[in-house]
Amino acid sequence: MVVSVQGSVVDVRFEAGLPPISTLLRAGNRGAIFIEVLAQLDRHRVRGIALTPTQGLARGMTVEDTGGPLLAPVGRGILSRMFDVFGRTIDRLPEPAALSWRTVHQAPPTLARRSTKSEIFETGIKVIDVLMPLERGGKAGLFGGAGVGKTVLLTEMIHNMVGQHHGVSIFCGIGERCREGEELYRDMQAAGVLPNMVMVFGQMNEPPGARFRIGHVALTMAEYFRDDEHRDVLLLIDNIFRFIQAGSEVSGLMGRMPSRLGYQPTMGTELAGLEERIANTDKGAITSIQAVYVPADDFTDPAAVHTFSHLSASIVLSRKRAGEGLYPAIDPLQSSSKMTTPGIIGERHYLLAGEIRKTLAQYAELKDIIAMLGLEQLSPADRATVGRARRLERFLTQPFYTTEQFTGLKGRLVSLKDALDGCESILRDECKDCPESALYMIGDIVEARRKTGRVKQEEVADQ
Repeated sequence: MVVSVQGSVVDVRFEAGLPPISTLLRAGNRGAIFIEVLAQLDRHRVRGIALTPTQGLARGMTVEDTGGPLLAPVGRGILSRMFDVFGRTIDRLPEPAALSWRTVHQAPPTLARRSTKSEIFETGIKVIDVLMPLERGGKAGLFGGAGVGKTVLLTEMIHNMVGQHHGVSIFCGIGERCREGEELYRDMQAAGVLPNMVMVFGQMNEPPGARFRIGHVALTMAEYFRDDEHRDVLLLIDNIFRFIQAGSEVSGLMGRMPSRLGYQPTMGTELAGLEERIANTDKGAITSIQAVYVPADDFTDPAAVHTFSHLSASIVLSRKRAGEGLYPAIDPLQSSSKMTTPGIIGERHYLLAGEIRKTLAQYAELKDIIAMLGLEQLSPADRATVGRARRLERFLTQPFYTTEQFTGLKGRLVSLKDALDGCESILRDECKDCPESALYMIGDIVEARRKTGRVKQEEVADQ
């Protein structure tokens, strides 16, 4: 029986036998209101958080104990579909058949099951694979404002995951705007990547309990493909800060004493409980890319600090580079990866990445002098550095498969070897005769040489 309703917090009285923590209760008209037990107050009362709006719920109403926790659907039937936190489809298509259901409260894989080998997750995107390689079974943070290409980059990674790794992609929208979710669904459909993809949404207008649990639902689906089907999974989370925010709301509603800056005292445990399930095991790997919102650009904020401690790579998108037409608009100097060590990526790759960063950093320092005095006033050595840096910037751009319909350029998937060979050729001045335009929006360096040959033939023909 319902004892009290305070917003999303509901107290329920049971005469005999209290349900365990995390049990799902049903109340209201036709059991439409779901409540998750979070605390046992005494011998007869439990306190829970509603995962659905509580309109129409009143004191004295009967409550049904479902006898188990929140469940998520798993199986091949969930591919190409869109779900809410209860595993119900929200894409207006018929319900999928032959699904099994699993609890969302799974423990992280044990140390004995985890793979101890650090492996690179190749994305086929030059700038990421060369300068900020992702870890297979690791977590990468994607930082960027509106309109700089976050969604396009995520879409391309999903496309490459399906085509190159024959894996599964799962998109988890935590606190997403309904409009963004609908647009993303249409984009994925148009790009042809939906058949090997699952989308789950805890939308911005939903109660904090639903937004707090949607990440666990997505991970349960990802664990099925990793552990049962032995496939690699790419898990995209947008936005991990909203998970922390939802946890803070739940904690406040439950009446817990807040910690620093108003965050919940259990934030570290809750975030680790989610992040530690993203792992590389002996059967497969869940690789995660998470959009990260940094409150007021304060990187010392507890939410940012706790999130950074779990990430193995940071990809920073730059509005300035997007304005210059250098897509993907990733800032190579602000982005970083813990994988860039000689022991993991190899001596040659490590030295090349360092040389590329050094060249681009020198060019950034020289930009003010060039703007004031012009390129002619630089020393020959500095002019050579500027030439290499500009060619590197253009070579690290890439046409995407998912934007072919907009740009008219055929997408390219570039192997790490080809990307490194191209960067090495530029640094050795082997591409000095190539015009910068020949290096813009191409795949490997051979394509630039073919372009240069065509340009020269056209020039001879014109003469």
